[in-house]
Amino acid sequence: MKTCPQVLCFLFSSFVLLPSSLVLPSSFGAESRPNILFLFADDWGRYASVMAEADGRGGINDVVRTPNFDRIARSGVLFRNAHVNAPSCTPCRSSLLSGQYFWRTRRGAILQGAVWDSSIPAYPLLLKEAGYHIGKSYKVWSPGTPVDAPYGGQQHAYEKAGRRFNQFSQTVTKLAADGMPVEAAKQVLYDEARGNFQAFLADRRPGQPFCYWFGPTNTHRKWIKGSGKALWGIDPDALQGKMPPFWPDVHEVREDLADYLGEAQAVDAAIGLLVDEVRKLGELDNTLIVISGDHGIPGFPHGKCNLYDTGTGVCLAIAGPGVRGGRVVDDFVNLTDLAPTFLETGSVAVPAVMTGRSLWPVLKADRQGLVDPQRTFVVTGRERHVEMARVGHLPYPQRSIRTADYRLIINFKPDRYPQGEPYNLNGPTPPTAEELTEVTFVTFPDEDAGPTKAWLVGQRDDPQWKPLFDLAYGKRPREELYDLKKDPYQVHNVAADPAYAAVRTELERRLMDELQRTDDPRLVNDGRYFETPPLAGPLPKDVPHPKRKR
Repeated sequence: MKTCPQVLCFLFSSFVLLPSSLVLPSSFGAESRPNILFLFADDWGRYASVMAEADGRGGINDVVRTPNFDRIARSGVLFRNAHVNAPSCTPCRSSLLSGQYFWRTRRGAILQGAVWDSSIPAYPLLLKEAGYHIGKSYKVWSPGTPVDAPYGGQQHAYEKAGRRFNQFSQTVTKLAADGMPVEAAKQVLYDEARGNFQAFLADRRPGQPFCYWFGPTNTHRKWIKGSGKALWGIDPDALQGKMPPFWPDVHEVREDLADYLGEAQAVDAAIGLLVDEVRKLGELDNTLIVISGDHGIPGFPHGKCNLYDTGTGVCLAIAGPGVRGGRVVDDFVNLTDLAPTFLETGSVAVPAVMTGRSLWPVLKADRQGLVDPQRTFVVTGRERHVEMARVGHLPYPQRSIRTADYRLIINFKPDRYPQGEPYNLNGPTPPTAEELTEVTFVTFPDEDAGPTKAWLVGQRDDPQWKPLFDLAYGKRPREELYDLKKDPYQVHNVAADPAYAAVRTELERRLMDELQRTDDPRLVNDGRYFETPPLAGPLPKDVPHPKRKR
């Protein structure tokens, strides 16, 4: 393992708006700037029926049905290797909105205790300054202070029709229990989503381009148990034999997954409604449609808050004017790339501090597979997710590089537990059955609570399931390396295998070069910036950011 420098002085350029060049996509002029419709679901992951064909593996994606996402993917560009920068809501969104790696966004790099630094350029506000009508419904940047700050706070919120879509299965189940037919109950929420978007469109000036963010959170915990089958007809046992090897293939887990897939199908239905509204306006041909999500599945091992593909991999499809559609591409995309892509769409200068790169060269190309030979890897990471007083709010710092053939993960603090400290699991007062249900975060808090986690924690002493429990919640070595050709699900760590020594060394070099190039504080003084308040522990006052001399 390469030794990181202990003392460096950083000039942290992410907070200085350096001179930048105006980048104009050749497809658009100032008089015909496209609208931007961004559909971004919380905790959605890489679950869409079209992905079964694109990945060539089938499995879970054989069961879910997402016809509206599939339609956009087939008419536009489907990205097979799209990843978030951080598999945790707020830092992921900080990186997306700023177009920078999350570690460059100061207190935007954590979830609990996040505070937005207004000196960081954010693409929505830059588009607004350039004349776009911007608006949003539901979640953009939270939890964090001020709420949705990179989108201008609540002044651009359009939610008068309601916010119940975010509790989709809860609301539909209640309405159905009160006697409303299930499809009619769903329609109530569809009308809400459509109504919020219609209100946004009604507020723009004639001919004004718009940029709208639709951010439903129903795919975030929690949802109604059994709702996948009751509301969507998804049979949990249809998932039998299709589960990845790090999840127990038992009915309880399959039902939890089926319920989650039902929420994904609700998101897909809303996608169709909003696209239909644009079609009714007669502006579909001048609207860039981008669909994605902010990381992997919550409450499942290997998912949210993990740097495996199930945690960082997301759906991404882009269609619209200037996009050469009907293609599946293998280029590696970090969602930080969306900010410069949106700015270029609007003929707006891309700030030089943005580490993301516009996707327009890929979108305008006419090739499938790997289009840009420079897009052969993606870097991801995480620090602190939730705030747990009993363990001192310490982060679990990781960075990873993912290529077509390998994933290398560096766990900077292997003495810590990756999902938080175990809490009285085998002590004198072990958790009760109620504490292990979906309504509690009593143990392993960084993995959201839910029936799957509760089941696995409850089976931790069963010899059949203990290996999966240890894989999910046990301490991890400093280095994890996975050979994706042999091990696509990333469960067999080969970092200590001498046959992979050269691969490990080369990937570590590439990863550390990128972290140093982009001024990651994790490499300075053993990560002190992230290990002390307010980035860890209590939240009194700011810690100066490390600076480097020019």
